[in-house]
Amino acid sequence: MKSRILTLLFILTSVTFFAQEEVKEDNSIKGQFDKIYRTSTTYQVYKVISKEKYEKLKANVLDSLRKSEKTISEKDNLLKSERNSIEKLNTDLEKTKEELELALAKENSISLLGFQVSKVTYNLVLWLIIIVLALALAFFVFKFSKSHILTKEAKENLETVEEDFENHRKKSLEREQKLRRQLQDEINKQRNS
Repeated sequence: MKSRILTLLFILTSVTFFAQEEVKEDNSIKGQFDKIYRTSTTYQVYKVISKEKYEKLKANVLDSLRKSEKTISEKDNLLKSERNSIEKLNTDLEKTKEELELALAKENSISLLGFQVSKVTYNLVLWLIIIVLALALAFFVFKFSKSHILTKEAKENLETVEEDFENHRKKSLEREQKLRRQLQDEINKQRNS
């Protein structure tokens, strides 16, 4: 009885072990080819494969090929879309770089009479114009004050000359009147004598 139980136990573990081995069997295409080769019968140097197993293997292979082709097609489409996306992003990046360069150039320059002039050049020209105008103003103020002083001196000299002339005229007039009187006196004397 013990030997029967042991035999039964041995058979059950063997069946369970082989069943687990079948479950763990490789379902890949290579594994299926190997299984067909193992389970097929041999005739001289040839292997005889049943039609059912052949059809099942063919269906599995074709199904695997379809899945592989589908996966390859999906990955190829994904790769194309990623390449297109990368190209678009690179184009956008180049466009953005150009726009950034233009914006920086605009920011660092000022439009003056329709020409783009850098801010440094604009500042130099502006300060040069301010300095030239300040120097011109100083020159004209100096000239004006000098001419004002000269004009004032000329007016004073003119007034002095006019006073002298007026004095001279008065003296000349007095002398002329005196000479006329003397002449008249002499004429009168000559008439009376």
